[in-house]
Amino acid sequence: MSEEVIEKEVWSMEELVALTDEVQKEAIEYRGKEVEFQFCELTESEEPKFKNLGANATEDEKMSMYQELGSQRCIKMILKANEKNPDGITITEEHWAGLPTTLRYGIANKIMGVEGAVKENFTI
Repeated sequence: MSEEVIEKEVWSMEELVALTDEVQKEAIEYRGKEVEFQFCELTESEEPKFKNLGANATEDEKMSMYQELGSQRCIKMILKANEKNPDGITITEEHWAGLPTTLRYGIANKIMGVEGAVKENFTI
């Protein structure tokens, strides 16, 4: 019996820090066509901030806040990439606000790296 040794790649701190300056390009399929977009990872200081809902906030209010925060995070990541790569702009802030909700969720899931989990858990 032979055991196969699998070597894992390990990120260096320099590589991780560099991700916040790297423009990443992705695409998703939406209604039979590709939608291309670009984004950059954010640093802590660039992240959108929570607003305090208070102890009496309902679950609906909390969920609404989390959805809005997620949307703000995605558009900040897209706008950061647009600044770094102005020739590659595909989605603007105005576009983001007007996109169909299902498309926005698809883009957000791809950016957040949860696309596979969403498909796995919500495929009919």
